[in-house]
Amino acid sequence: MQERKHLQLNDLEAYKVAFALSNFVWFRIEQWDYFAKKSIGIQFVTAVDSVSANIAEGFSRNGKKDKINFYRYARGSVYECLDWNEKSRVRKLLVQQDYDHIFVALQKLPKLINGLIKVTNDNLSD
Repeated sequence: MQERKHLQLNDLEAYKVAFALSNFVWFRIEQWDYFAKKSIGIQFVTAVDSVSANIAEGFSRNGKKDKINFYRYARGSVYECLDWNEKSRVRKLLVQQDYDHIFVALQKLPKLINGLIKVTNDNLSD
């Protein structure tokens, strides 16, 4: 009989994408000048870090509603990051290639997070 593998946080595509994105953003913002870091950078890093952190926290919860709440927080942070990414581009803090990389990852995440919500809804009882 084959042993059943328990799902790990790093098995979740949404978590992997969000975690990689948060580090990408961190290393870009780390290079900005003081004013840019203080005004936009800290908020962008906080928002992008909260995507993977909320996925992780939701993953660790047992209750269906609890899990879904954290996944929804993560999804909300994705949309906040879209705003910070746009401001960073307009204010010439990100080169176009970095902006595009961040934008593509942010575009993937809502669908991936919605998948987590659906699986949780379908497989856990209240």
